[in-house]
Amino acid sequence: MTAASTFYVSHNACHAPLVIALHCSGGNGRQWRNLAERLDDSYRFIAPDLIGAPGGGAWTGAGAFRLADEAAGIVEMIDHHDGPVHLVGHSYGGGVALHIAAMRPDRLASLSLYEPSAFHLLRELEFEGHEALGEILAIAGTIHDGLIDGSYLSATARFIDYWSGGGTFAAMKPELQAALVRFLPKASLDFNALIHESTPASEYARFGFPVLILRGEFAPVPTRLIACELFSRVPAAIGAIVHGAGHMGPLTHADVVADRLVRHMFHDIAGSRAA
Repeated sequence: MTAASTFYVSHNACHAPLVIALHCSGGNGRQWRNLAERLDDSYRFIAPDLIGAPGGGAWTGAGAFRLADEAAGIVEMIDHHDGPVHLVGHSYGGGVALHIAAMRPDRLASLSLYEPSAFHLLRELEFEGHEALGEILAIAGTIHDGLIDGSYLSATARFIDYWSGGGTFAAMKPELQAALVRFLPKASLDFNALIHESTPASEYARFGFPVLILRGEFAPVPTRLIACELFSRVPAAIGAIVHGAGHMGPLTHADVVADRLVRHMFHDIAGSRAA
């Protein structure tokens, strides 16, 4: 991961608190500019473009894509930083952040997740979870089939409208539609990696750092269940609902989400739990 692929704010010494924010599938690091604006110069902020985003490069095709491949560059950043690390993730970025947290639990000062797409957790639940996983598998299947038969536009529309609401893709400018169509192969990889994530759910119960789990008031059933399951498993979890928001809350309610993230990273009392 190079500087060209990363949205930076401030370049302080390696002992300063480091905030790393990971965007959703189909997005880019600029998603987190509202969060960056709330951090003063005593913090280092990095919001990398993940693989498939404009500055993140393409997947090499070296083998089956896994969350560990996406996480590798972020883990390297953490390993080369001497100060505290606050990790943030939304949707796919939340799934990657959760993977990283399980890899480096001793290096994090806090973890903040907005509706992480940790789809593997749905297998841990009863009927409702299996039904929700079936919903996700259907979306992933639509993307896969679209890539095979060439119906890219309808597959991309299904992907975007599922997370953002019906008609969202059709209302976008043609250039944005085209950019999202180009992203479709990576979206398929993201779904596959999230569904087949191998980190045991028991690992999350070992987190000793404060964890904020945010979800929108109108969260889709799969990510609502995932947020609830994580809250029940993580001892130091704080749960909160962003009223009026859906899955794309970090974009549609950017100020509210950014304020809540900053509060968690620097003001919440460790170990407190909220509804």
